[in-house]
Order: sequence, then structure tokens, then C-alpha cells
Amino acid sequence: MKNKSMKGTAAGLALLAQCAASALAQGADDKIATSNGALEIHAIHHASLMLTWNGRHMLIDPAPVAEDGANPTAGYTALPKPDAIVVTHIHFDHFNVPILEAVAGANTVIVAPQDVYDAMPADLKAKTKIMKNGDKGVVDTIPVEAVPAYNTTPDRMKFHPKGLGNGYIFTFGGKRVYIAGDTEETPELAHLARIDAAFIPMNLPYTQTVEAAAHWVKDFKPGIVYPYHFRNGDGTTSDLEGFKKLVGGASEVRFLRWY
Repeated sequence: MKNKSMKGTAAGLALLAQCAASALAQGADDKIATSNGALEIHAIHHASLMLTWNGRHMLIDPAPVAEDGANPTAGYTALPKPDAIVVTHIHFDHFNVPILEAVAGANTVIVAPQDVYDAMPADLKAKTKIMKNGDKGVVDTIPVEAVPAYNTTPDRMKFHPKGLGNGYIFTFGGKRVYIAGDTEETPELAHLARIDAAFIPMNLPYTQTVEAAAHWVKDFKPGIVYPYHFRNGDGTTSDLEGFKKLVGGASEVRFLRWY
């Protein structure tokens, strides 16, 4: 029985890796028109995604697709080689050294907060630009601004303390795209200006409730909002239809397949 169980587990992991590779190679899940070509959005898993614009590929928070961490690079090598990789914070579901080392090319630029940089081996540090809250710059020709990402609810502040993680606002052909990372609505984020598309987390106990996420969206009114990072600590997923109903006409809510 033990040998059969082990063989079954190995076969299951192999199938999972194969499915992950197939799913990651499928291409864009959605597109947003810009003044200089379409921005293609490809959901990978949980908080991981790839943005493609004018032939340039930006990989966000690459983390293992397999929940048990087995073969963390599964599927990622099937994606186009990223010109830039952006990491919001140090948690395992956003930052993974084996994946970064597997996919970063000789000319890939990595953007990350200080504590993520500090946890990298020397080869990755050499490719990395450190950004902190409030910094502005250009990554692979794309303007970027690092904004705060932290918890404000007292019993969640231990998960994402203020000043460590980043959210990012990118500008693609005049369209401003906000990647929130792990955060709740904060005073700095309550009224983000002119956001055309936003990726907003909602999971417990780590970020925020569906109700809080919808309240935040109604405060800053992005043109399009993509719920992501919505698997809870107990394995359930947040109520996306309930979120959409609560947002109402404040923003267009679009669903992508993250799990």
C-alpha cells in the first residue's frame, strides 16, 4: 500500500506539472487597449501573472503553481523569457529564488523591495533594482511607481507590516495599471488617481474581506478591477460574485482563472 501510494503521489505531481506547463503556455487571458498596442494579461496562479506589451514581457510575483512546492519552476520555462520581473514582497507565494534563477535571462531586470533583495543570492542581486514606497522610475522602458502595501487591521498587521512591501503602478501606452500585492486599503491608497486597471487581493486572514475590498474599489474607482489572490488560509476561495455585486457600477469587474 505504501509503494502504491508513493507511485500515485509521484504520478499526480507529474500530471500537475504537465497541466501547469500547458496552462501557462496558453497566452493572454484578457487584453486592454492602449495608445500603443494592446496590453495582454495572463493569469498564472494566485498572485502570479505576466503582462505583455509591444513584445515586452513583465512577470509579476512568480511563485510555485503546485501548492506543495514540488518542482517550483513547473510551467514557467514554457512562458516567454521575461524582460522584467517584479516582486511585491518576500512571502513564498510571491517570491521564489529557484523560479527567478530559472527564468531570468542575461538582460532581465528585477524590481523588488529591500528585504527581498537581501534574501537573494548574488547572481539575482546583480540584476535587481531596489524600490521603496514612493520611488518612481522606468523598468524596461515602462514607467513605474512603487506605492505602499500593508495591513491596517490590528490582528493582520503582523502579516504585512508598513514599509516593507510594495504595490506598483505601471503605465503602458497611457494606461495606468495597479498591482496591489498584499495590502488592505490604506490612507495612501484610498484615492489612487486615474487607475485604468487594478489587481486587488481579498483573502483571510492575510489581506482583507470581500466587503473591505469592494469598499476600497468604490473609493478609488479603477476602470477595470481584477480580483486576485483570493484563496483563503483555510483553502476556500472568496466570494467573487458577491464582490462584483458590492462594487456595482463603480468599476467593471473582470474574472480571470487563477486556480
